[in-house]
Amino acid sequence: MKYRKIETSKDKQLLQTIISQSFGVSTVDVEHHFNRIGEENFRLLEEAQEIKAGLAIYNMGQWYGGKSVPMAGIAAVGVAPEHRGKGIAKKLLQETILELYQQKTPISALHPATQVLYRHIGYQQAGSYCQWELPTTNLKLPCPDLPMYPVNPSDYQIFEHIYTQKAKSNNGNLDRTQAIWEKIPKSYEEETIYAYIIGEKTQPEGYVIFTQEYSPEFILKIRDWAVLTPKATQRFWAFMGYHRSLIKQIHWYSGLTEPSLILLPEQTAKIKSHKYWMLRIIDLPSALEKRGYPPKLTIELHIEVKDDIISNNNGRFCLKVAQGKGEITKGGKGELQIDIRNLASIYTGFYSPHQLEKIGYIQAKPEALTAATLIFAGPNPWMSD
Repeated sequence: MKYRKIETSKDKQLLQTIISQSFGVSTVDVEHHFNRIGEENFRLLEEAQEIKAGLAIYNMGQWYGGKSVPMAGIAAVGVAPEHRGKGIAKKLLQETILELYQQKTPISALHPATQVLYRHIGYQQAGSYCQWELPTTNLKLPCPDLPMYPVNPSDYQIFEHIYTQKAKSNNGNLDRTQAIWEKIPKSYEEETIYAYIIGEKTQPEGYVIFTQEYSPEFILKIRDWAVLTPKATQRFWAFMGYHRSLIKQIHWYSGLTEPSLILLPEQTAKIKSHKYWMLRIIDLPSALEKRGYPPKLTIELHIEVKDDIISNNNGRFCLKVAQGKGEITKGGKGELQIDIRNLASIYTGFYSPHQLEKIGYIQAKPEALTAATLIFAGPNPWMSD
C-alpha cells in the first residue's frame, strides 16, 4: 500500500467520493470541506493504483497548563465501503502517525466514530465534548450596565483574542486554525447567523455567535461564545434570557461543567449528550516539554513507556518540572510504567494516575503516582469544536 498526498484532480475526486459516502454528506459539502482545510492537508492510501481510503489533517494547537501545544487534528477518516473490514483504516492511520512523528508533531487529537480502531494505534479517551440544553422559562437575571453590539460573524479576527484568553485557561481547548474559525459561521439551508460583542468596542469582554431554529420548537443554538469578566458573564445570561418570549431552549457545546451556570437561580441546565474525544502522544519528549505545569511545583517523575508504533517513544524517561516548565531526558528509574495510549489520559488531566492504577492501566510506586498526580493536575479537559 502507498500512503501519499493528493497529486491529481482524479485523486481529489475519488477521495471526495469516498468521504461523501463514508459520512453521508453531499459531494458539494465535501468540496467545501476540502477548500476550507486545504487540499495539501489530505492524505490517501492507494493499492494497485486504486485509492481505498483517506483523511484530513488540521494543523493547530491545544491548550494545556496555559501553553499551546502544537497538535494535528485528524478528521474525515473514510474507507471505500467495498474495502472495509480489511485493516485499511488502521494502516492509513499508522502511516499518518509516522508522518506526524517525522514532522516532530507533539500530539494528535480526534473525535472517534469507533474507539476500538483508534485505541489500536495509541489514542485514548482524553476529554469531554458535551451538548448542554437550558430551558429559557425561568432565565431571568439582572442585567448589568454593559453594552452589546452586533458584528459580522465571518470576521473571526474580532473574536480571536477574546477566545484565546478563555481557551488558554482550559485544558483541551483548541488553539484554533483558520479552517476551524471559518467553519463556525458557515450557514446551512439559508439559516441566519447572529454575532454580538459584549462590552466596549475598545475593550471587549466577551462575544456570542448563534442561530435561531424551529425544530419542532424555537431553539437558540450557540455556535461559539466566550466571556472574560463577571459583568460580561452576567450580561451574557441576561441577554439569553431576553429571548424567552420566542425561544424555548438554548443549546451549546462545552465540558462536563460550566462554571457560569452557578449564576442561574435553579439547576435547570442539563447535559443532552456526552462524548469523549481522544488524544495520542506522537513525539513524547516534545509533548511533555511543550505543555505547561503548575508554576510553583518542583518535582521529578520517572516513567517507562511502551509504544508499538514509534520506537523512539519506548523506554525510560525522566521528567523534571520547575517554574511551570518541563524538561525530559532519557533514562531514569522507570518508577511508573505505562502504555503510550493510557499516558494520553493522564497528559490531558482527564483521568488521574490513581484512577488508572486501580484498573491496571498503570504500574507504579506510590511516590510516582503522587508525583504524576501533582504534575498533571488541572481543569478537566474539554473542547467545544
